Amino acid sequence: MTVTGAPRYAPEWLALREAADAAARAPELLAPLRDHLAAGRPGGGQPVLVVRDLGCGTGSMGRWLAPRLSGPQHWVLHDHDPGLLALAASRLPRTGSDGGRITVTTRQGDVGRLTGAELADTGLVTASALLDLLTREEVDRLAAACADAGCAVLLALSVAGRVELTPADPLDGALGGAFNDHQRRMEHGRRLLGPDAVAAAREVFTARGMTVRVRSSPWRLGPAQSALTAEWLRGWVGAAREQRPDLAPRATAYLRRRLEACEAGALSVVVHHADLLALPAAVRTGGGGA
Repeated sequence: MTVTGAPRYAPEWLALREAADAAARAPELLAPLRDHLAAGRPGGGQPVLVVRDLGCGTGSMGRWLAPRLSGPQHWVLHDHDPGLLALAASRLPRTGSDGGRITVTTRQGDVGRLTGAELADTGLVTASALLDLLTREEVDRLAAACADAGCAVLLALSVAGRVELTPADPLDGALGGAFNDHQRRMEHGRRLLGPDAVAAAREVFTARGMTVRVRSSPWRLGPAQSALTAEWLRGWVGAAREQRPDLAPRATAYLRRRLEACEAGALSVVVHHADLLALPAAVRTGGGGA
């Protein structure tokens, strides 16, 4: 989750953004990922690919990715919310791109403390809209665990710190800067990475000997996405106003103008994100397992 005026993991918000997320994810990262996974199945064998989806929410990443991967798959869904875990598990596809069977289990708890030993059977770790909510230390631990286990990593839809609104408004820049500062806030004693997350992840995964690719994955919101745009605006302006209370009077008027334009179909927004793929230096020849 990147931003919302509703509770961060509200199923309604996750449902509202799912189509935009699916359209935004970088498809050009799939080919190198598939090639890597195929190389880990020597002799044409089909061991079960174990995929761990961190902070799975309602399971949108699995619904997008699982049908694009071949062979049998076993998805392990991680989240702190048991209700979201149950919903995600019930809605995961049951077959991959070639008809391979997909099974699923769930794990409730903290996704920031996985170890290489826990990932020993894992071929792929993935997450969507999670990286920017982590700290530098948590990203470093994740990179260490994945490098130790020799598994691939696909982290989608991390905020990039850039927003383009058309038509422009003089307050866009101040609100955007305040929002980015809010994304870097201290939360429960943790300094979140926010828009610095992708650069930090590229650095730490590379330092662990993994090959890293980063591609743009922007939301492109027009009149057809007006409900999502309106909810995003409320959260974006709300976070900026929280970070900089001095903006409050102007921000309130700004939000009213923008929502009116959105309702009239006269506003378009590009919210920039980035997807990151990190592949281990060498492919393991061990099996997987459910």
